[in-house]
Amino acid sequence: MCYSTALRKEREKVEQRLLNQSGVKIETPNEYNPYFHLNGFTHGNLYIIKMDEHDKIYPASWGLIPDWASHNSVEFRKKSNTLNARSESIFEKASFKNSANEKRCLILGDGFYEPHHENGIALPYFCFQPTEEFPEGDLFLFAGLYNELDEELTATILTVEANDFFSEVHNKKKRMPLVLDDSVLEDWFDDGMNQSQINELMAFGFSTKKFKAHQVSRDLYKKGVNTNRPDIVEKVTKQTLF
Repeated sequence: MCYSTALRKEREKVEQRLLNQSGVKIETPNEYNPYFHLNGFTHGNLYIIKMDEHDKIYPASWGLIPDWASHNSVEFRKKSNTLNARSESIFEKASFKNSANEKRCLILGDGFYEPHHENGIALPYFCFQPTEEFPEGDLFLFAGLYNELDEELTATILTVEANDFFSEVHNKKKRMPLVLDDSVLEDWFDDGMNQSQINELMAFGFSTKKFKAHQVSRDLYKKGVNTNRPDIVEKVTKQTLF
């Protein structure tokens, strides 16, 4: 599963990277705040590109709230964890099925955290896509779903069965967030796709770019510790690199 993400790049870097692809710009630039670690259970803002507005980036509270729960979203979130949506069941779950058909989104990130278990202990690992320009992690796009209640956007990150690499990293539950390959981004927004085509895209659309992962401080799991700081993504030992 994916309950912690990073988006460390400043607004100008994000827009520059995405402008080269599809002319995307941040809709509310004064509200954009990069982060080294976002804990999903705080329901802070992810940054998303909506299915019906391909050229704008909006903040969206992490944890999708469906229409039928809009009257009491606080209670819904106490009872339901919608930070992630399992790709295999999005058309079966009441919380996700409407969004799966009509409100798919792309979610910006340049890293995320997964637990790696050794001798019964969970060790946090930072996962990223290094490139020559961004050796500490390039920008990528999660597959997501969103919903809009009045003027508030909420979103969830899709997960799939882990590939060989992430089976080593997330070695207990063996899941991974669905980071989409550049070649399927337009298809993800195609409102003419049927359920079977969407399922196929989720099954085979994972990024072909290589990921790396290294262990980071276990402070990530400590209550009351500020984890949104630059050093949180630093590897704690050279021997723990996948």
